[in-house]
Amino acid sequence: PSFKLREVASMYFTMIAVFLVILVVALQGSVPRESDFPYQVPLDPQGLLELSWNVSYPEQAVHFQLLVRDLQFGLLFGMSDRGEFENADLAVLWSDGHNSYFGDAWSDAKGQLHMDPQQDYQLLGARRAPEGLYLLFRRAFSTCDPKDYLIEDGTVHLIYGILEKPVHSLQAINISAIHRGLQRVQLLKPNITVPDLPSDLKTMEITAPNIVIPSQETTYWCYMAELPNGFPKHHIIMYEPVITAGNEALVHHMEVFQCAAEFDSFPHYNGPCDSKMKPDRLNYCRHVLAAWAMGAQAFYYPEEAGLAFGGLGSSRYLRLEIHYHNPLVFKGRRDSSGIRLYYTATLRRYDAGIMELGLVYTPVMAIPPGEDAFILTGYCTDKCTQ
Repeated sequence: PSFKLREVASMYFTMIAVFLVILVVALQGSVPRESDFPYQVPLDPQGLLELSWNVSYPEQAVHFQLLVRDLQFGLLFGMSDRGEFENADLAVLWSDGHNSYFGDAWSDAKGQLHMDPQQDYQLLGARRAPEGLYLLFRRAFSTCDPKDYLIEDGTVHLIYGILEKPVHSLQAINISAIHRGLQRVQLLKPNITVPDLPSDLKTMEITAPNIVIPSQETTYWCYMAELPNGFPKHHIIMYEPVITAGNEALVHHMEVFQCAAEFDSFPHYNGPCDSKMKPDRLNYCRHVLAAWAMGAQAFYYPEEAGLAFGGLGSSRYLRLEIHYHNPLVFKGRRDSSGIRLYYTATLRRYDAGIMELGLVYTPVMAIPPGEDAFILTGYCTDKCTQ
């Protein structure tokens, strides 16, 4: 080839298995331990690719650990502005059937891959495990390379592709013909110290009751739960997700809402949120107690505040809402996911609050066909800010 390749490993490939034979990598920087990757997200709906990562603000870099459960002849992993494979920043592992290669690459406006002369995806290691192949690599937030994606705060579109056949060179990869997809995550997490938890901490799980996930791409599932009679005021000081094993790639996000105190009772509903059978009264369960999205860790309130629930003027009724993203339309999957609340009867100095800003999803948000421009405006009313 006319460009310089970094040969990483020598692998023996068959149609059904990959065996790691040799891996020798010598690069600058320390290699994080497996326990040093606190953030995790499945990349594909089947869970064949699982990404873990950490953020080093002193180094201004992200360390990635990519678990490939069924590696065939290579993969593409990278970032782009909106999840497209054109004009993308990519790390590529590929095999010609005899040797395996790793490199930092980019794609042009036509989707053609090119080796980047400035190699900013640094491969730090790889290892075989019973569950698959682990690849460990590093990328700086900013590389001063015009072909590289600038990692900033906010949502990052991660893209992936799986090579099912050997290729003799990087340029021989046809990205339009490979199995590919995208995942949206917040890569840069806030560097916050975990506060100490009180000794009288209690937990409560608000989870789906072993439901069957509908065999459709998108489902919002609603389940009603109830606090005990006479439940006094407490402060929620932490919460975390409870995900049913095997469904990590299907549970996209979850919320726990408290219902309006003006109603004495609410129906015990368990079903799709958009069902005609859902009681209208559930629309009065909108006060957010906890919210989680894929890739997030446990959430802690600061030591001086907690989110109040229970007691006088507070409804005993809670609504769990789970968004299932099932693009492969799996059938018969059972799920008992939800959110675990950590709370204390020792009230903190301040009641915390949650304010949601944005627009409600309606057909009015659809862009009409043939428009050169489309303006969507939202207003925050005085009721919202009182």
